Amino acid sequence: MRTPTAMIVGLVLCPCGLLLMLTGTLAPSWRQVSLIPNQPIDLILEQGIWDICSERQSSHDRHCGQADELGYFEQVPVQVAQGLMPTSLVLTFLGSVVAALGVRCWQKEPRHLLAGVAGLVLLLSGLLSLLPASWYTHELWALPAPASSTLVVGYSLVLSYLGSCLEILGGLALTLSFHHCCKQRRAPKLPPSPVLEAGPCSTTGAYRNPWDILEDERDGQHQRSTLPCDSDL
Repeated sequence: MRTPTAMIVGLVLCPCGLLLMLTGTLAPSWRQVSLIPNQPIDLILEQGIWDICSERQSSHDRHCGQADELGYFEQVPVQVAQGLMPTSLVLTFLGSVVAALGVRCWQKEPRHLLAGVAGLVLLLSGLLSLLPASWYTHELWALPAPASSTLVVGYSLVLSYLGSCLEILGGLALTLSFHHCCKQRRAPKLPPSPVLEAGPCSTTGAYRNPWDILEDERDGQHQRSTLPCDSDL
């Protein structure tokens, strides 16, 4: 049996979403702060959910582990992201393993119920990562930052968004396996077809292969089953 298209789509999207979410979680660039007063004009401050880095665009000197003088990590959106993003990564990994066991491309029949459960887990993981990314974006300009500075969305936040969307789409694709599972349970079980026995007028019985038919027609010995028997005349 060929692997359903929905399962293939889910298996392709979910690992891609996991990679994007992992990069967005670890990379310290959820927000970029530039044009900071009393600082070099080419200095950019990159803030993530775990670390703060500063980089000079002219010399590409990058220094991480900057002190949090404004209480950035104490904000609720940042703390929520620190809790939900790793949880989402763990669920995504577990869902991908369960999906691989459910699809089982090396077997004739996939496990539709197991693939559907994996889709629900991956759908939940996508929602868990989409929530902190959306909340952080909503509070982007309200989070502590140097006065009169320019705030820009960082690439880590964009990657987290894309990874969450891929996880949601992949999870929805795998949950379509529930439809096939329900269809199999609702399908009526047909009784075995009865075996037709040869009638009293039958002389040669059922043909075993096409060569028997050709041989009877060639010899002129084949008679139709609708003709009366010799005993009836």
